[in-house]
Amino acid sequence: MVCPWTHPRRPVPPGPTRPGPRPRLRRFVREFSYPHGIHPALVPGVSVEDRRVRYGVDRVILAVVGLLVVGFVVWGVLQPDAVLAVSSAALDWVMVHAGWLFALLAIGMVVFLLALAFSRYGEIPLGLDGEKPEYSTASWSAMLFAAGIGIGIIFFGPYEPLTYYLAPRPGAYEAASEEAVTGALAQAALHWGVNAWAIYAIVGLSVGYVSYRRGRVPLMSSIIAPLFGDSQRSDSVGARLIDGLAIIATLFGTAASLGIGALQIGRGVEIVSGWSAPGNTVALGIIVVLTIGTIFSAVSGVARGIRWLSNINMLLALGLALFFFVVGPTAFLLNIVPGVLMDYVSSAPDALGASMAEGEDMQEFLSSWTIFYWAWWVSWAPFVGVFMAKISKGRTIRQYVLGALFIPAAVIVGAFTIIGGTTIWLQRTQGSVAPDGTAASLPAPAEIFWVVLDQLPGGGLVAPVVIVMLAVFFITTADSASIVNSQLSQRGAPAPRRTITVFWALCMAGIAVVMLLTGGDTALTGLQNLITITALPFTVVLVLMAVALQRELANDPFAIRDRYQRAAVEKATVRGLVEYGDDFAFTVERTPPGSWYAAGEGFDSTAAEITDWYRRTDEDGNPVEYDYVLGEYLDDGDGADGPAGAGPSAR
Repeated sequence: MVCPWTHPRRPVPPGPTRPGPRPRLRRFVREFSYPHGIHPALVPGVSVEDRRVRYGVDRVILAVVGLLVVGFVVWGVLQPDAVLAVSSAALDWVMVHAGWLFALLAIGMVVFLLALAFSRYGEIPLGLDGEKPEYSTASWSAMLFAAGIGIGIIFFGPYEPLTYYLAPRPGAYEAASEEAVTGALAQAALHWGVNAWAIYAIVGLSVGYVSYRRGRVPLMSSIIAPLFGDSQRSDSVGARLIDGLAIIATLFGTAASLGIGALQIGRGVEIVSGWSAPGNTVALGIIVVLTIGTIFSAVSGVARGIRWLSNINMLLALGLALFFFVVGPTAFLLNIVPGVLMDYVSSAPDALGASMAEGEDMQEFLSSWTIFYWAWWVSWAPFVGVFMAKISKGRTIRQYVLGALFIPAAVIVGAFTIIGGTTIWLQRTQGSVAPDGTAASLPAPAEIFWVVLDQLPGGGLVAPVVIVMLAVFFITTADSASIVNSQLSQRGAPAPRRTITVFWALCMAGIAVVMLLTGGDTALTGLQNLITITALPFTVVLVLMAVALQRELANDPFAIRDRYQRAAVEKATVRGLVEYGDDFAFTVERTPPGSWYAAGEGFDSTAAEITDWYRRTDEDGNPVEYDYVLGEYLDDGDGADGPAGAGPSAR
């Protein structure tokens, strides 16, 4: 395309003029000469839903990852002490040599996403040009809202803030002091707030962009394909390695949530029924029962019912937080909100900058809490990110980033403030949670919620409802994560095979069992060790995602149009001022090839790296003609008006 300006030696006729036959012919010839018949700046985007793609089981990923996981489960069941010893040694190495990587990731992703949102790329849609979002802003916000609610709020909501209140981060504040009230809640907000959701959001943004804007299948390997050229295919060694790492990270991260959910359900059942069993026997039995429920969900096709239960569960979770707020210390909770917000802002730099080099106490705190959380969120990122991408189709990057960072973070931080604040208030006024007023006298983490609930009016009536909530959270989480893993092992298939989904659900349950067995009486130890170790490789993948996304955004049709617009206006303005002073206007005309004042000077709009991505192919990767105006394939193949699946060559 060309630059708008006034030609210095040919006056502009008044009023609009119609181009004659020669300019129209030249335009036709130019457009026909572009790769795939369209200028890259005019491509409206390509959705994977409009691609011809042949999905299928990636037997290599399924076999290799499946065997590794099954072997690990067998080893963990037969020799849990050996697994604990090896994982503890590996954790020590990771913390000393790679803890900094997790910390930088948590900081860097927030900065990167906000920079994208407020840059010129912020207007790029996660979809085709002009495509409207599939969900209204209210519905989309509600779904992001729901994404922030889960097992973690009930397990860690009372346990984590109270622990920070009694045993704060080294050098932060005095234990059990006035300052410790808001400081403890601010520390919890740091772990569960914006930084956590930035890790999820980078995956969601990348998946949404490459799938709904670039037309590639929703695989983790598809996101970073541009960094490795045409060799990075869905059936290449590198692609399979990346997708395999995503599956492993998701399995271990989700299994940890299932493990703590089972622990808490088990303790709740013991309290409500009065029956108890040694060790983690009840929790292990609950994993078995709820895994059967997950398998039933996967094979029976009751997905709609599961979604309905999930929505009901979200309302029950909100009701639980409201219950704590109303029957708990309402005035106290309202009064600490400003202090928590200010402490969060003021203490974030120190908390995020805490280093493993600051002594053994800090090393212990970071490995048990901060670094563990960053690793946990990394392991959850493929699962949560795919969900966020699906519901955000049609949103601009700016809308997505601001919503994904702040809506769910506000929900979960609010819930932590209510439940954690109530727990701290009970400890300060009655000393009834930690009898000796020290962290060492706290009950087991899975028991703290029930201790707090028992001291609230009507808590006994609420307890059975909470058990049901936790069970539904378990099933819906396991079901959804298994589907995502099934998609990753079937080249991004939107409707993966149920048998493979069931296989990953069983693997997840097996890992959860091993985590509880290796931890023994302190089950969280096994969870923390294994999550941090398995998340480390995928941390590198997240960094590569950010680099690949930035590179693709620079050559997005919107960015190319913006480049032409800026160049055209700047050069036309300069030339107009030089030639005509104050009296000039812009018009559009063809320039001589190589002119310095051409809008596209120095930009090769036919380069393969600019045009290859929107080349249309059949299921076997052979080029086919496509009309971008009509949005139709021009051959006589099946599925000419829609997707047919992506073969092994799909990228």
